[in-house]
This record gives sequence, C-alpha cells and structure tokens, in this order.
Amino acid sequence: QAAYFAGTLGNACINANAKYCGECIQAGAKCGWCKDPNFLKQGETVSARCDELQSLMKRGCDAAMIENPHGEQKILKNKAVTNRRKVADGVTKKQKPEDITQIQPQKLSLTLRSGEPQSFDLKFKRAEDYPIDLYYLMDLSYSMKDDLENVKNLGTSLMLEMSKITSDFRIGFGSFVEKTVMPYISTTPAKLLNPCTGDQNCTSPFSYKNVLKLTSDGKKFNTLVGQQHISGNLDSPEGGFDAIMQVAVCGEQIGWRNVTRLLVFSTDAGFHFAGDGKLGGIVLPNDGKCHLENNVYTMSHYYDYPSIAHLVQKLSDNNIQTIFAVTEEFQPVYQELKNLIPKSAVGTLSANSSNVINLIIDAYNSLSSEVILENSKLPEGVTIAYTSRCKNGVVSQGESGRKCSNISIGDEVMFSISVTSKGCPKQGKPETIKIKPLGFTEEVVITLNFICECECHKEGIKNSPLCHFGNGTYECGACKCNEGRVGRQCECSSNDVATEDMDRTCRKDNDTDICSNNGDCVCGTCECKKRDNPEERYSGQYCECDNFNCDRSGNKLCGGHGRCECRVCICDPMWTGSACDCSLDNRTCMATNKQICNGRGICECGTCKCTDHKFQGPTCETCPTCPGVCTEQKECVQCRAFGTGEKKDTCERDCSYFNLIKVKDRDKLPQPSGSSYPVMHCKERDANDCWFYYTYAVNNNTEKEVHVVDTLDCPAGPDIIPIVAGVVAGIVLIGLALLLIWKLLMIIHDRREFAKFEKEKMNAKWDTGENPIYKSAVTTVVNPKYEGK
Repeated sequence: QAAYFAGTLGNACINANAKYCGECIQAGAKCGWCKDPNFLKQGETVSARCDELQSLMKRGCDAAMIENPHGEQKILKNKAVTNRRKVADGVTKKQKPEDITQIQPQKLSLTLRSGEPQSFDLKFKRAEDYPIDLYYLMDLSYSMKDDLENVKNLGTSLMLEMSKITSDFRIGFGSFVEKTVMPYISTTPAKLLNPCTGDQNCTSPFSYKNVLKLTSDGKKFNTLVGQQHISGNLDSPEGGFDAIMQVAVCGEQIGWRNVTRLLVFSTDAGFHFAGDGKLGGIVLPNDGKCHLENNVYTMSHYYDYPSIAHLVQKLSDNNIQTIFAVTEEFQPVYQELKNLIPKSAVGTLSANSSNVINLIIDAYNSLSSEVILENSKLPEGVTIAYTSRCKNGVVSQGESGRKCSNISIGDEVMFSISVTSKGCPKQGKPETIKIKPLGFTEEVVITLNFICECECHKEGIKNSPLCHFGNGTYECGACKCNEGRVGRQCECSSNDVATEDMDRTCRKDNDTDICSNNGDCVCGTCECKKRDNPEERYSGQYCECDNFNCDRSGNKLCGGHGRCECRVCICDPMWTGSACDCSLDNRTCMATNKQICNGRGICECGTCKCTDHKFQGPTCETCPTCPGVCTEQKECVQCRAFGTGEKKDTCERDCSYFNLIKVKDRDKLPQPSGSSYPVMHCKERDANDCWFYYTYAVNNNTEKEVHVVDTLDCPAGPDIIPIVAGVVAGIVLIGLALLLIWKLLMIIHDRREFAKFEKEKMNAKWDTGENPIYKSAVTTVVNPKYEGK
C-alpha cells in the first residue's frame, strides 16, 4: 500500500497529462516520451506516451525510441588560480592586479533540463600579495577633535604596517558631518561660518567631502589630513550614510581599482537613515547615484538618507568591505548594523583613535579570512544550491554552504554548486547569472540555456497528411493538433466530438455502456480513463480490458510471476495456473539426497505431496515415527568425542562420515536462527549417567557437521559429612522431642492427682467431740469479798 501511494504521488510524468513531447520532458527529469508510432494500444490517450523510462520499456517501447534529452555543461574560461609569487634571482616578481586569479572557472555555460540539476566545482584560492585600496572616512563633528590629531599621522604609519601584508597599498581620506539644513545644523549666518561655541575655530558644516583620492603617497595623506579642521552640528546622530553611499558609487572620483576595497568608517556617534530626512523637509528617496562636485556632496539637502538595504546593495555591487571603527558606547548599535551588511567588521575605537591602525589590521585579517559566495538574481523557476568543502575537511550545505572561514594566504577551498530549473523559464530564452565572493571583484559568469523541446521536435512535419488532411503537426510519433481539432489523428472538430453517431461506435454492442464506462468517447474513439495508480491502466477498443483485475495469489497480482493483460494472467516462464501460482521448477522439491521429494512423493507446483504417509515436510524427509537423528548419531559422537561407547573399537571405520568440531560450552553450539541450513540439537546420556550435548547438520556443501561440547555433564556424588551431621542432628532432635513429650505428660499427670487430692480434702467430715483426757490450761477464781457492786 505504501508503494502504491509513493507511485501515485511520485509519477509526475503521467500526472502531467502531456499532449506533446516538449510538455512531457518539462514534467520531470525522469520523464521520457515514446516516439514509436505503433506504441499506443487501443483506448490509450496520447499522454500515455509520457511516462518514466523503466515503465515505457516495460510497456514495450524500445530504448532507442524514447526521447529523453539531458542537460550539459561547458566551461568557456578556466584560467588557473594564481600560485605564490615567482622569485627570480632572489627578486620577487610583482604581479599586476589583472593577472591575479583567485576564482576558477571564470565562465561556463549550462544547459538545463527541467528537474535535472547541473553541478560544477568552483575553486577559490586566497592570493598572496593581493593589492588593497583603503579609504578612511572620518566623522569631523566637534566630538572627534582629539581623534583628528591622531589620524593626521595615519598615512605613513598605516603604509608601513600594510606593507607586511601587500606591496601594493593605496590610501584615501574623506570626511563627513551632517546635512546642511535645519534641524541638523544651525543655519544662522554666524553658525554657518563657525558652528562651534566660544573661541573654537571650526570650519563650516558640510555633508561629505572627498579630501584625498586613493594614493600610494602616505606623506600626501598626512599633509592633507593635517590641513583639516573640525566642524559641528546640533543633533547626536551623524549623516555618515550619505557619505558611505557617495564613497561606494563615485568610483572614478574615489579612485577605486579592481582589487580588495576597504572602507574604514570612523565615528563616535549614531547615524541617520531613510526617513529621518523628513525632519528637514527632505522627502525624495536617495537615488544611489554619484553627486560630487569639486569633491563635495552637493545634493544632501535634496535627497533623503539612504536605507540600510540600499547601502548593502551598493556596497555589494561595488565589492566594498566596511570596517566600522566606533567608540565603545556605540558598539551594540554597529554590531547590529554589521549583521545586516555582509563582509563588514566592527572594531572598538579608543577615545582619541590612538588604536586605529591595530583596529584596521585586525579587521582586515578577519574579513579576508572568510569567503562568502553570492549570486545575482535568478530567473523564475531556477534554484541554486551550495556545498562548501573548507579547510580540515569541513563540509557544509544550505546557507552555510556558501561560505568558508579561517582561510589563510595560499589556502584553497572548493564549492560544489548545483543549478536546477523547473519547467521552461522565460520561454526558453538564454539567461545569465553571476556568482562572486563578497568583497572581491572576480566573478563567475554562467549562461543558462533551457531544454524546452525534444530533439524530434526539429523533425516535425507541419500540416502533415498523417494528421487527417493536414490538421496538425506530426512530431515525435504523434499528431500535435491545430487549434480547434481533436482526436489521435486530429480527425474531429472540437465542436462535434459528442454526437449520437459517434457514441454508437464507442459501444461494444447496443446493451453496453459507452467505452464500458471506463473511458470517454472522443471523436468516435474510446479514450480510456486514467487510474489513481499510474501502474493500472484500462485499454482495448472499448476500454473493456485492464491490467489489474486478474487472479491473485499471495495477495499479489498473477502471484507476482506474470503480467495481467486484458484481465488474463500471462505467466512468466516456468510458471502456470490462472494466477501464475504453480511453479514448473522442481528444485524446491529436491531433497538433501538429491532425490525429488526424497523418493517418497510427487512434485506438484513446486511443492511435494508425500505418498508415503510416514514422511512429511516440504521434501518428505521428516519422519516423526522413525528413529531420531540424535539416536542414530549418538554412538559415533560418543566414540569420536570422548572415546567411549559401544563403537569405540570400530570408531575410525564406522564414524568418519562427518566432521567433528568441539566447542567449550553449550552457548557455542550453532543455533538454528543464525545458520543458513537446518541444525538439529541433541542431548544424550552415556553408561555413566553423564549427559553430552551436540548438534547435527548438513551444511551448504552437503557435508555432515557435528558440533559437540567437549565436557560431559555428570551427576555429582553424595557429600558424606552433611549426611552424617544430618543423621546425628536428627537423632538428637528426636531424643529432645521425646524428653519434652515425657516431661509434658508427667506435668499433666501430677496436676490431675493434685486436683483430685484437693477435691477429696474438701469433701472430708471430721468428729468434733472433746478429748476426755484433755484439761484446760485456764483456772477461774472468784473473790469472796466481791458483792457485785
């Protein structure tokens, strides 16, 4: 079922319902068109010629008759990347910028087939001693006064440091303040002359001034910069974006060469951007063009500040890498700006710009160690994918595949670039795209050509007599009908395709449905419906046939051993039956003794039917009532493994028919689940009541194998000490128990006798008469004188 849905969704060729070859090949890279005139069966539409290649060949189309064009690529310019500088007689040979190549190839042509990617490798190698142009753009508002003093000696110092990196270095200088309108500056006459307060001598405010065109003369830089004066404005953000735009687009006035271009932007404040000009009544968007007159920007009062996106575009178009040298206070702002501008860096400027040289060197090393590829705008329907293979074998794809980092001078990295088109963009007209590393002037120019028609299209015959008196173009084995005509041979007009007479010819007889209810009657001919599953098709003059309603076996059409044609299975060789489920191959009935069904049955449809009822199994070799295999092998295994048993004297003669392999324990014995042939596990006992374990099998080479555990499992003898101790302990315990019982009985007997005595004592009657010889010890005497008063 999963395969069914995959086929349904995946066969874009059939779903495209292509009417001609060009439309078919645009449906996908796997689609082909069969141009064999006799390919279509009755009831099949012209679009049935479009299918996947394997399906077309399976349906009977010869490979030579399948139209399946492929894309190609041609490298038009492939100058090798520049190696290290040549040294002759101890003197380093300096190379011209135009002679240095860092990217290869430089120009190629790709021919694209819809859905078929064309891939090529692009090599980048960072050249040694590559020329550098550096333009120093400085904020000259009053807060940068102390910075200007340090920059005055920047020219010669920076030239000295950069000479360690390149022998061809040029430097230029420009300055900016703000737009010369309110509220950015004060427009009172006095403030226009000197915007600073007190006795400070400041120059008039200006938007941007190109002080020094790029030059290799460091002293000239020092001189001209030393002549600059500080200026001032009212608000905190500065108009630096106006200056950056002019530096980017005024290439001739700045003096940019086609080399590494660095723009150092030095400030201690934020920036105005597009929309801020409304505060001064300026609403026209920046036009991105050069407006320098006498090296001064003259349209600051006319055009708004540029947007960040506009700056990004112009800096990228002109291959300028930006270094923002800003004070620590504005680091977070310019870090965010850096994230929006590719190939830019941010450095922390000290309060008086004393660290500017180290900042520039560090930023340059950071920028030059990373290469990022970008491409020009792609035509509609064209996609491009990058895979980078950087240093140390690091491979990245997707957006990360566009760049490589940590590249040193002389390092070589590779990019694999894949270009794919969908359909036929721009009606097949050639297009040109460019790929270049950001910040570099070199680029790869790619011409894209699109395959929109098949080769056989060129051989098409317009108004061919094969298409019903010239009502269509005969191309690629089929008629491509003129407008208003339909039918396989364009034999009908689209206005009269459904008449009653035509419908009659689409019925097998008067009682049946039109096209057996499996198709549509078009121009008196049945065009069969398509199924959701592209592998299933209706066919026949009346769409009465199909290739999916045949008998099934094992839930497979025609048992998986044939094909279904018009609801009847056509079986593969060596198969028969209505569902092709009866095999004529008797190899599955062959027993291990090379006899069919072990000589005890007959082979029918690849399965044994045992005639001897004592035997069963797939090859009639299993006999449950016969002596077991284990019993048969016991004596031989015993004598060969342990030298015991009844056959120990005749072991060599009678028991050499199998290979014996000893193992240490039962876990090492072969298991049925892990073996490619049946294994019988056996457990037998010898005369000493010891068990031994082994397996018996016939391997794939028909050799008998016995694996036996090399130690016997014998029952252990009795342990005397515990037995004696147990008997003694038992006797003692029994004696104690008897004594306790005797004592208990005596206690019970005594208690009964005592109770009886007590009872008799209570029942006894004693005589109360006085003893006659008894004399009382008491004498009573009466006083005679006593008168009782």
